[in-house]
Amino acid sequence: MYLAYFDETGDDGFPGSSNLFVLTSVYLHHQNWKQIYHQICLHRQYLKSHYNLPIKFEIHTKQLLLNKGNYRNLSYSENVRWQIALDFAQLISTLELQAINVCINKQKITPNNSKIYSNILDSALNFNIQRIENSIKREEPNSKFMIITDEGRVGSMQSTTRRVQKINFIPSKYNSNSYRREIELLIEDPLPKNSRDSHFIQISDFISFFVYLKLIGKNNWHNRLSWLQESQLDNLISTLKPIFNLDASHNNPLGFVIYPK
Repeated sequence: MYLAYFDETGDDGFPGSSNLFVLTSVYLHHQNWKQIYHQICLHRQYLKSHYNLPIKFEIHTKQLLLNKGNYRNLSYSENVRWQIALDFAQLISTLELQAINVCINKQKITPNNSKIYSNILDSALNFNIQRIENSIKREEPNSKFMIITDEGRVGSMQSTTRRVQKINFIPSKYNSNSYRREIELLIEDPLPKNSRDSHFIQISDFISFFVYLKLIGKNNWHNRLSWLQESQLDNLISTLKPIFNLDASHNNPLGFVIYPK
């Protein structure tokens, strides 16, 4: 059995407040769950001893980097906030899990393809689930997987997961056609969990946010990130590369799945 945790960055509305929407899944075999959880807990103790980051603080990446929310009260410098992010990325890169990043580029939605992308979250989730299934079928074809996600998305995601198990069309790699392949390994509806109570959803949030920054480019970063250099971001993304599922997309060196083409 595999457990897949989801989180996102960007607005899934159209046109919405962002041009990109990134949906990240982090999935792992259930037999590795406890060991990974223990490694994360040890890392949180490390962050407490080195940076005085409270163990029960949610690692909410956007708030950490923008110095918002509860992080403002900790009075961290930009350098410390970035070092916390680098340390977390280094930990993640060693864990027995994989990540799939799906981006919907709303700037490429046209009248010709708007029907496919009329629901941004639905499209991103569909593409992500398909690649989790493909990966598990290669590695352990008799296994199954289930989805755990932040509470606010469960209702919307449920309609997608139920549909793709009954009827599912996939865009062809070779032409503008699509072919039918239903999802077979997914069980149960998506299960809700508050992100503050899930290290794994926080990891999905972390990865998703940095993938989003990478794809939108520095000129579109929040003003509060003016201190961050592209080379620093590239270094962090490279650190995370070992856990990226590179087979998710052969059109991108980091396996990022970007639609529309």
